Amino acid sequence: MANHDRIKIIPRRTPESAAMVAAVKRAMTITATLNRLTFNDTEEVRAVFSDLIGKQVDDGFNLIPPFHTTGGTDIAIGRNVFINQNCTIYDLGGVHIGDDVMIGPNVSIITSGHPLEPSRRRDCVVAKPIRIEKNVWIGAGATIIGGVTVGENAVVGAGSVVTRDVPPDTLVGGNPARVIRSIASEKRRAAASVFPPGSR
Repeated sequence: MANHDRIKIIPRRTPESAAMVAAVKRAMTITATLNRLTFNDTEEVRAVFSDLIGKQVDDGFNLIPPFHTTGGTDIAIGRNVFINQNCTIYDLGGVHIGDDVMIGPNVSIITSGHPLEPSRRRDCVVAKPIRIEKNVWIGAGATIIGGVTVGENAVVGAGSVVTRDVPPDTLVGGNPARVIRSIASEKRRAAASVFPPGSR
């Protein structure tokens, strides 16, 4: 389901714009601390990331620094999420990451942008939410653009640019990303190999 009904527009030189800049400064301070940590600092990474997003992450959360964001407080993280190194989340429009999501290295999740018209490009920031549903795997170097929902169990191929919704149980790839194939049948085959027909 598209998220275009929840567009956020923040004009320049407004209280909302000032709040956005303050949020960026706060995020830069916290991510500077986060990005001094290493793979072995798992508990401290969880604590600093929880401070960044303003919510406690669970014990299954794993992030390998460095990590970059423009705010942090508009990120919602489910259980057992893995974020590999050098990921960027611009969360002004809101980013929801469901349970058991795996995010590869160098992934960009970008909710915000600017108007296309050259004369209006610096007038405001436009942000649309991104929703990544349960058990999604986002491959290395992929980019997810604002307004997109990535459906449950989907796989986004490495280097893909996702500009529209990804159906559940599909593999997508390319720029712009397109459905390559369904992976629902692969799930059924895997289940059948564990529980052969007639065994349950």
